[in-house]
Amino acid sequence: MPDDQKPQGKRWVSRAGEKMDHALTTFGLDVTGMRCADFGCSTGGFTDCLLQRGAASVIAVDTGYGVLDWSLRQDDRVDVRERSNVLHATPPEDPVDLVVIDVGWTPQARVLPVAANWIGPGGRVISLIKPHYERSAETRGRGPVRLEDEDARLAFEETLSRMPGLGWEVLAHTPSPIRGAKSGKGRKGGGNLEFLAMIQPFSGS
Repeated sequence: MPDDQKPQGKRWVSRAGEKMDHALTTFGLDVTGMRCADFGCSTGGFTDCLLQRGAASVIAVDTGYGVLDWSLRQDDRVDVRERSNVLHATPPEDPVDLVVIDVGWTPQARVLPVAANWIGPGGRVISLIKPHYERSAETRGRGPVRLEDEDARLAFEETLSRMPGLGWEVLAHTPSPIRGAKSGKGRKGGGNLEFLAMIQPFSGS
């Protein structure tokens, strides 16, 4: 079974829903009535969670095609934008209230300026930060690598420390309740440690 496929009887269309549900609960964010965008929606775990928790709509953006779960694809609240690289996607005419992000291979420094163009005044971002894609240009682009947990935490802290320079204020953060997918032959243990952060642009930025 693919890592992101919904096991029978589970609440979300993918395991990513667990991550977003944990973030919203931990951050105390009520998304009822919010207009949202999901960058890197894949199967749609984030989108599914947002809708189940009361979001009014979700723009689901992904470079893939036919990956979004059928239950979301046919939902009138979901604007499906497939075959779209979010780094080059056209922002909606009406800004959204919340952007959620799960983009592999793309560091926060590249995707956050795009998110800033999608949210309106008071808008926020919840991003799944993957330290193994943030560490350095040398570790990106050669396939997923395994970071020891301490290294992952340090890389995450480094990412947070760069947020003010990018024009963002970190409101809250938490470790993901589940790890990233395992990859690589002979790899032992779970996948990489990941984190979720809620951020917003500095006033006037």
